[in-house]
Amino acid sequence: MSTVKKSLTPHLPRPKRREVVENDEFAAFARRIIRAHGRRVATGDVEALRDLLALSDAIDQAVAEAVIGLRAFGYSWAEIGQRLGISRQAAQQRWGDR
Repeated sequence: MSTVKKSLTPHLPRPKRREVVENDEFAAFARRIIRAHGRRVATGDVEALRDLLALSDAIDQAVAEAVIGLRAFGYSWAEIGQRLGISRQAAQQRWGDR
């Protein structure tokens, strides 16, 4: 069994894209849960209204975390903005200071 010296191994860049396993299904599931929560509030559960609104903040935080992670993974502001339907500048202004 041979050993390869790391100093002799060329540095290969990390691939930007990881294998996506069920993101579409997972997002659809999350949307169904949020809509179901809204229907529950609509049937008279006024106490849960504040919790429903808090989900909006949680989603904003999750998007920010995702953008930060994508930037660390090597995606550009232009690539992120394109996926979100906004300009590179808008994406960078919104999430660049984190």
